[in-house]
Amino acid sequence: MSEDKLTPRSENFSEWYNELVLKAELADYSPVRGCMVVRPYGWTLWENIQQALDRRFKETGHVNAAFPLFIPMSFLEKEKEHVEGFSPELAVVTHGGGEKLEEPLVVRPTSETIIGYMYSKWVKSWRDLPILINQWGNVVRWEMRTKLFLRTAEFYWQEGHTAHATEEEAREETLRMLNVYADFAINEGAVPVIKGIKSETEKFAGAVMSTTIEAMMGDTKALQSGTSHYLGQNFARAFDIQFTNRNNELEYAYTTSWGLSTRFIGAIIMTHGDDKGLILPPRLAPIQVVIVPIYKNTEEKARVMEATDRIFRELKAAGIRLKVDDREEVTPGFKFNDWELRGVPLRMEIGPKDVEKNAVALARRDRPAKDPQTGASTKLFVSQENLAATVSQMLADIQQSLLERATAFRDANIHDPKDYEELKQVVQNGWAFSYWCESKECEAKVKEETKASTRCIPLEGQPSEPGKCIVCGTEAKRKVYFAKAY
Repeated sequence: MSEDKLTPRSENFSEWYNELVLKAELADYSPVRGCMVVRPYGWTLWENIQQALDRRFKETGHVNAAFPLFIPMSFLEKEKEHVEGFSPELAVVTHGGGEKLEEPLVVRPTSETIIGYMYSKWVKSWRDLPILINQWGNVVRWEMRTKLFLRTAEFYWQEGHTAHATEEEAREETLRMLNVYADFAINEGAVPVIKGIKSETEKFAGAVMSTTIEAMMGDTKALQSGTSHYLGQNFARAFDIQFTNRNNELEYAYTTSWGLSTRFIGAIIMTHGDDKGLILPPRLAPIQVVIVPIYKNTEEKARVMEATDRIFRELKAAGIRLKVDDREEVTPGFKFNDWELRGVPLRMEIGPKDVEKNAVALARRDRPAKDPQTGASTKLFVSQENLAATVSQMLADIQQSLLERATAFRDANIHDPKDYEELKQVVQNGWAFSYWCESKECEAKVKEETKASTRCIPLEGQPSEPGKCIVCGTEAKRKVYFAKAY
C-alpha cells in the first residue's frame, strides 16, 4: 500500500473515490476500456453482499438458476421500448468460430428477453405459476463514461425474474422485492435508502412501473442502489408467455424483474468513507477485526504472540471475521494507517503491558483517533475476559452508529424549497423534496437548467393534501425528490 495520502473529499470527491478504490485494493482498471478487475478484498465484500441478499431471496420463496450470456438479436427487437432503451449500450457478437454468424448475438445487458422465451416454454397452466427465479451473473452495457463499481461496461449483479397469474400478485412481488432491497441496504449496508417510484422518463425500458431505493452519497449526490420493476404483460406478449387460467381461458402472464449490482459497493464507499479511507459496516466487512501485536524484542514477541493466538482462536470460534497483522517489515503506525484505509471496523492492539494487565486496546474505525475537543486518544482498554462478547457488542454498536450518522447527514441535506429559484440553488448541493405535477415538461426543465433529475416519488412520507408544482405552479398531488445523481 502506498503511504501517499488520499485527496481530501472536500477538495475533490470524485478523485478521492477513484484513489480509494485502487489503494484499498477493491478493484483495478482492466486493459479493456470501461471494464474492471475486482480484487480479492472487493470480491469478498461482494460475496458478503451476495450472501445477505441470497438468504433473503430464498426466505421469500425464490430459487436460483442460470441463463445464457448470449441473446439472439431478434429477441431484443421483439419488445420495442426495451430495445430502444438499450440499443446504444449493446455489445454485439457477429462472428464465432471464425465464421460470420447467421444472426448476431447480443452479450446480455439484462435477461428479460431470454428468460421470457424460456418461460413461454415452461408455462402452460395457472398451476405452473408463479415462477420465482433469480440469477447471479454478469452483464455488459457499453457505457461511454465509466467509474469503478458505479458504472462499468461489465458488472456483476443479481437479476430476479418472476411470472404470475394476476396483476395483483405481480405488483405485490414488485414491492416485496423493493422492501427486501431496502431491508438489506439499511440493516446490512447501514445505507439509509428511500423507497419510491420512478417517473415515466426515468423508468426501466419496457416496464409499466419501476421502483427504486435511492441513497444519498457523502457529496449529497443520489445513487440509484437497486430497482424492482412491474412489467405488466409487455414481455409476456412479446414472448408469448400464455397460460390457461382457472376459467380455462388463455391469458398472458404478468411479469416482474429486479436487480442490485456491484454498484452497491460504491454506495458503501461513498456513504461511509472519510479522508483516511473506507469505513465498512461490520455486517458486510471482509475483515471485522484486525489484531496488531506490538513488541520490541524476542521475549516480548513470545508473550504477545501467545496471547494473540489465544484471542484469535476465541474470536474466530465466535464467528467473527478477523486477521492478525504479523508483518515485521513495517511499523505498527503503518499498519494502523493501512487498516484504516481498508475500513476494518475494529482494530485490536496487544502489547506487553496489555498482556500483563490481561487487557487489549480497541480502536473503532467510525471514530476519530483523537477526541476533537480534548485531543485525548479514543482507544478503549478492555479486559480479555469475555472478549468475544465485548467485541461482538462493539461491532453491533459500530453498525448502528454508521446508520445513524448516514441518516442524520441525509436528512440534514434534504430541503423543501419555497419556489423554483430556491430549488435551483438547493439541488447544487443537496436534495429538494417538492411538489411536482408529474409532467415531462417540468421534469425536463429542471434537468436542463440544473442537471438534477427526479430520483423517486417516495412511497412513504407523502403529504395528505395536494400542493402546487414547484416548477409550473399547477396542482400537484405528490412530492418527488430532485437531485443530481451518479
